[in-house]
Amino acid sequence: MNNINDLNDKVIAVTGVSKDESKYGFKVFKDLISKNFRVYGVNPNADFVLNRKIYKKISEIPEKVDIVVTVVPPKITEKIIDECKSLSINEIWMQPGSESEEAIKKAENFGIKVIYALCIMIETEKKNHKNLK
Repeated sequence: MNNINDLNDKVIAVTGVSKDESKYGFKVFKDLISKNFRVYGVNPNADFVLNRKIYKKISEIPEKVDIVVTVVPPKITEKIIDECKSLSINEIWMQPGSESEEAIKKAENFGIKVIYALCIMIETEKKNHKNLK
């Protein structure tokens, strides 16, 4: 598992951001914003969520993205891995349900560091609690 402290200095792209508050794409995006991470949302079918511009593709984000968080079906995650490779993004966090064995292997074969089977909202919360003690 990655050192979660590293996220503080990184530009994060959340793919699968949703306007629907019941969806994890919305919850993850809102959670990372509330924890003051530098986060951008990506969804080809959304314009604004939480008063923030949502980008159609990772390549449209105005900063160099360091890590991509996937909150999409596994087949979409596999396509996102291709975009990460073409943009020289070396880390991907596959939220539970967005990963597949194929996606993990594909990312690893491209030399992309993969985090999976962990929820970014829970892991960043654990980190915050450790810092408060």
